[in-house]
Amino acid sequence: MLPTENRLRRREDFATAVRRGRRAGRPLLVVHLRSGATDPHAPGESAPPTRAGFVVSKAVGGAVIRNKVKRRLRHLMRERVGLLPPGSLVVVRALPGAGDADHALLARDLDAALQRLLGGGAR
Repeated sequence: MLPTENRLRRREDFATAVRRGRRAGRPLLVVHLRSGATDPHAPGESAPPTRAGFVVSKAVGGAVIRNKVKRRLRHLMRERVGLLPPGSLVVVRALPGAGDADHALLARDLDAALQRLLGGGAR
């Protein structure tokens, strides 16, 4: 499970990530990333945590399928949250094919999207 301090919950934070962040699309999902502030922190102040949120619409499937996709994405993001700059906002939006995909396919698409957003992938 994704730790509480790494969860994106407020509507404004989702909107900020989607509207002001960069986007990378894959066949099963779209990842929006708003990188953390580049300002140096005051002495003694810790960097804000990276937070992630998930959007899984009814187009993905029924409630059971949507919840299964969200659980899988949260688990995958937990393993990858340390790779992102501190203070980043990430929104992962599942596309309709994500309901039929297994864990490995979701992991592959998430890794490819994050690699592209972090500058590791070519177009």
